[in-house]
Parts: sequence; C-alpha cells; structure tokens
Amino acid sequence: MEKQKIPTRVVPRLSRYYRILREFDDKSWISSRELSVETGFTDTQIRRDFTYFGHFGNRGKGYNVEELKKSLKKILGLDKSWNVMLVGAGNLGKALLGYKGFLEQGFKIVAAFDEDTSKIEKNIAGITVYSMSKLVDIVKEKQIKMAILTVPENVCQEVAEQVVASGVKAIFNFAPKQLKLPVDVKVRHIDMTVEIERLSFMVSRQ
Repeated sequence: MEKQKIPTRVVPRLSRYYRILREFDDKSWISSRELSVETGFTDTQIRRDFTYFGHFGNRGKGYNVEELKKSLKKILGLDKSWNVMLVGAGNLGKALLGYKGFLEQGFKIVAAFDEDTSKIEKNIAGITVYSMSKLVDIVKEKQIKMAILTVPENVCQEVAEQVVASGVKAIFNFAPKQLKLPVDVKVRHIDMTVEIERLSFMVSRQ
C-alpha cells in the first residue's frame, strides 16, 4: 500500500500540539476545542492533522493527554536520542552550544567544528571544538546523524558538501543561503533575517 503523503505544514503544527500537551500534565483528557483555543488552529484542522497518523481520541471525551503526547512524541521522532554536531563556533554557534533545550528534546550536540585554529581543541559549554579535517572520523566515532550550520554565507555551500560527504543526511542551516544538495539530504533553512523582516511587515501593516 502506498504511503499517504503528509503535507509539509502538518509537522510544525504537530510540534505545537506536543508542546501544548506538555503544559497539561494535570489533565487526563483534552478536547480539540481546547487545543484550538491554545494553538489558534481550528478544531477541524486539528482533527484533520491527526487523521494522517491514525485514530486518536474518543467521541464525547476528547483525547487522552498522556496517550496523545506519547503518540506525537513517537511521530516526531522525539522518542529517540539524536547525536548532533555544530559547524561554525562563532557567536551564534556558541550560543546554540550553550542552549539546553536541545538536550531536553533528545538532541545531543556531541561535537563542534571550526576552521579557526584559535578555537580548535577548546571547550565550549562542555563540547570540544575540532578541526574540519577530523570531520569524517568524528562523525563515524560519535555516530552523528544531524548537523547545525552556523557558518558565513560565502562558505556555507562548501561546508554543507563536506558535511554530506561525512555521512550526515540532515542539516539545519542558519546561513541566509539556499543549499544545493542531493535529494536524499534533508535540509531546514532557518534565516533569522527573513523572520525579522516578516515580523516587521506584520507590525507595519497594523
């Protein structure tokens, strides 16, 4: 049977539902209407999103909070632990290395990389910074599955290609550049400038 295609906009909403449910530990059941109030999505949209992944909830009672939270955690892959590396130990990179929220969700940054010799073998927030020449060996040794790129735009494509060549197939890219990589490599572009511009647009339209 062919796998049902999941619209790309569904996943961010699932993440939102999961975070909301984590705030309702004192409740046994929650309705789609209550989730709607908390998330801003319609209750119809919420029910439709869940149908992509099976049957959830009981008519008249809503959703069992613990069961739904457990199901969403599995769907989002948060029931596993992922080893992650960061490439680019500049100001943004250092801030991300010190962010504890990743580990709470099962994403463990186990290594950092940089070309700046003054940073090599330094320890930042408990994480060692390695030379890019050690990339392949460290990825294999630490079984790294994901990479966060916080490098300058002019070297981002080259660095991304090195990361892919090391065996990593999932990249979070913070540089304002669209990467051209093989189709089997999963990339998420996180351009903070674009997000600020979007916010500026929204405010200016008020």
